[in-house]
Amino acid sequence: MKKSLFTLLAVAAVAALSAVTGAALAQNVYPSKPVRLVVGFAAGGPTDVIARVLARDMSITLGQSVIVDNKAGASSMIGTREVRNAPADGYTLLFSSLGMNVNPILLGEMAGYNPKTDFAPISNAANLPLVAVNAYDSPIKSMTELLKLARTKPEAVTFASSGTGGSGHLASELLATQAKAKMLHVPYKGNGPALLEVMAGRVDYMFYPVIGIAENVASKRLQILAVGTAKRLPQFPNVPTMSEVGFPGFEETAPWVGMLAPAKTPPAIINKLHDAMSKALAKPEVRAQLEKLGAVIVGDTPTEFAAFLKRDHERWAAVIKAADIKPEAN
Repeated sequence: MKKSLFTLLAVAAVAALSAVTGAALAQNVYPSKPVRLVVGFAAGGPTDVIARVLARDMSITLGQSVIVDNKAGASSMIGTREVRNAPADGYTLLFSSLGMNVNPILLGEMAGYNPKTDFAPISNAANLPLVAVNAYDSPIKSMTELLKLARTKPEAVTFASSGTGGSGHLASELLATQAKAKMLHVPYKGNGPALLEVMAGRVDYMFYPVIGIAENVASKRLQILAVGTAKRLPQFPNVPTMSEVGFPGFEETAPWVGMLAPAKTPPAIINKLHDAMSKALAKPEVRAQLEKLGAVIVGDTPTEFAAFLKRDHERWAAVIKAADIKPEAN
């Protein structure tokens, strides 16, 4: 009986050791097959383009293809939910942005995931700064003038956005809260239609990603009131930063784009992915491609990215509560 019990214990110990060794071996040889990088937006947008630039270079470092898979829809929630439910083995990753935090704040459990517990951060790749723009021939020529009007006449100033809960919407609501002003939100289905209305002068201003703005400024269809960056942008040296007009730290409103894995993905795999991403972001040709898009490269550690995501969630939760923002009705 004692011998039988001893044999059973020995077999169990060997099995446990084999499982641990097998898991360690699997992590050491990771990746042994292609990695899928889910993007919750359509192909061609900034998040998708940056994901593809990084995936191409990371494939070389990892020795396996990193394939971008666009799962657009429901404000990026379709792709986010898919990664949340994927095995935590490093073969299904998420390349996400600001909406990952904002959607659950607006929708609660209906979002289908918890950004605080369902993902393991890898790295924040870059930020995409916002700039405040209005029509070139608008009588409002500065952010100071715009806010003076907004404080004097509540809701007389209108601002456009790509939709409720989007980066431009939240940036303007944050500005209104900090400036103690009341402005009227005019949402559109996308940044493109919103910008056209601003250029036509039918809406007073909007916060827009810096990508693609230069051409409209050069053709005198837009003027820039302020830039949401820590320092003045080289391409617009005469335009003040939001800090210079009285709103320090506004650069943190810039939409981020970063990589995450399902929660409980082994640290060894997270570190290997972070290493590959860091090497990509350090290459001059990769940096040049991203900077041409107007991106400000970050490339932080998993711990730093986790801390940033916590601050990002807290900031937008406070703004959404203060502005009493409700989700759009379907």
